[in-house]
Amino acid sequence: MESQALSDRQLQTIVKLVYDHAGITLHSGKRELIVARLQKRMRQGSFADFNHYLKHLEDDKSGEELITLLDCISTNHTSFFREEQHFRILGERVAPWLLSRPAHAPLRGWCAASSSGEEPYTIAITLLDHLPEAAHARVRLMASDISTRVLKKASAAVYPLERVSGLPKEMLRKHFERGCGPQEGQARVKAATRKLVEFRRINLLEGSRFEAPFEFIFCRNVMIYFDKVVQQRVVSMLEKNLAPGGWLFIAHSESLNGIEHSLQNVAPAVFRKKDS
Repeated sequence: MESQALSDRQLQTIVKLVYDHAGITLHSGKRELIVARLQKRMRQGSFADFNHYLKHLEDDKSGEELITLLDCISTNHTSFFREEQHFRILGERVAPWLLSRPAHAPLRGWCAASSSGEEPYTIAITLLDHLPEAAHARVRLMASDISTRVLKKASAAVYPLERVSGLPKEMLRKHFERGCGPQEGQARVKAATRKLVEFRRINLLEGSRFEAPFEFIFCRNVMIYFDKVVQQRVVSMLEKNLAPGGWLFIAHSESLNGIEHSLQNVAPAVFRKKDS
């Protein structure tokens, strides 16, 4: 199938759909990226051109095709211990604070843009290595993403060896198992670490109050794709879902400047909610 031409009208239709449903801002310079990422879906569905594809998208009342579109468009770049300073703070400052919480209460965290799983598993590894074993059963980590494709990868927890080769040997021994036979060249997060993380598909634009507040939230490298209006909406939602004294981690490339909130900046790209 040759590369399809995308008209200005078709481009604007896709841009509006992605913004309205995911808050992601795509400018006109993303035309080639959109075409490239939708080519595979066009082939899979045997769509003759973008008109046929957009007609199918409009007619699909189940919403599944819209999810597939967002899967195709969303960017998912991540790694274990990305922006490592945050995990030092999690281990050295947040973990002791967690232990000061009411005895036997769940210790809840949310990784709000989990991509293919490296970040939530890094959070799980950090907590397991910094909390006493008696507290491990109290840890509850929710990891979410808008992309069903990357959530499937995250749940499998299988990565090429080169993705984990830079981790300390003791960490690899404790938290990963090396594949053999058909899985040669791959590593899987061990079950004891995997079981701490529950994956869900969540659209941050639709997020509201959850069943209980979180002691900490990681929402990194996603707000750079939002304009100020969507950023405000997302930050307000995250703040509402933080427990008193809770911690919010954003990416170092992101900022809350110009966003209304009552969080205190306690370290680069780290904020805390006031303890009521």
